Amino acid sequence: MKTEIPDWLWKANGIAVPAPEHRFHPTRKWRFDYAWPDKMVALELEGGLWARGRHTRGGGYIADMAKYNAATEAGWRVLRYAPNAVDYEQVKRVLSASSR
Repeated sequence: MKTEIPDWLWKANGIAVPAPEHRFHPTRKWRFDYAWPDKMVALELEGGLWARGRHTRGGGYIADMAKYNAATEAGWRVLRYAPNAVDYEQVKRVLSASSR
């Protein structure tokens, strides 16, 4: 993970600090950029959007689809954002809904 969200920013937005680089799959080396494992909510920062980064090229995009589909199958809710466009209010809503 190249872009990091500092702990103070989570706290300033009223969000519990997530686990960084959380490994969620029992056999694959897949990791979420950030996760709240107790709520089965993950956040992924999709970098290189305007520079033909890994997430926007064919192979990387296909690999991401496999990862996100496996996460969904396992019961995870995955939020995806550009590094500078995290919607903290949406994250709070999803985390709150996952508490019910």
